[in-house]
Amino acid sequence: MLHVVDGMNVLASRPDGWWRDRAAAMRRFAREVDSAAAERGGDWLIVFDGRPREIDGLECTAVEWAPRRGRNAADDRIVEIAGERDGCIVYTSDRELRERAAALGAEIRSAGTLLALLGSAPGQSAGSRRPADRRR
Repeated sequence: MLHVVDGMNVLASRPDGWWRDRAAAMRRFAREVDSAAAERGGDWLIVFDGRPREIDGLECTAVEWAPRRGRNAADDRIVEIAGERDGCIVYTSDRELRERAAALGAEIRSAGTLLALLGSAPGQSAGSRRPADRRR
């Protein structure tokens, strides 16, 4: 099964300062997804908006860049992929993308679902988890 990740949608759902260094945040996020992909299996693809950047060291995850600039560029590519595949899972919290991909038969899962697989929740990066409060 192909797992397609709306890269910027999921990455940006964690307000962990990713905007300060977008390229580093993309690399970090791709490595987190790659680690989860290695554990869970299947084919994984992250589709990012923006200027292509080098993301090396991935073993189980492919990265694509939207083929054009502008609004919905990555979304359009994800819909194209969903239409080409006989079944895939799309991770996004973008309502319009969810509707478009589901209409083509894709299974839709939220950004929060993927972040839970990665071990972090929206608003919390995997590297910024705090230890549990031990006070009673």
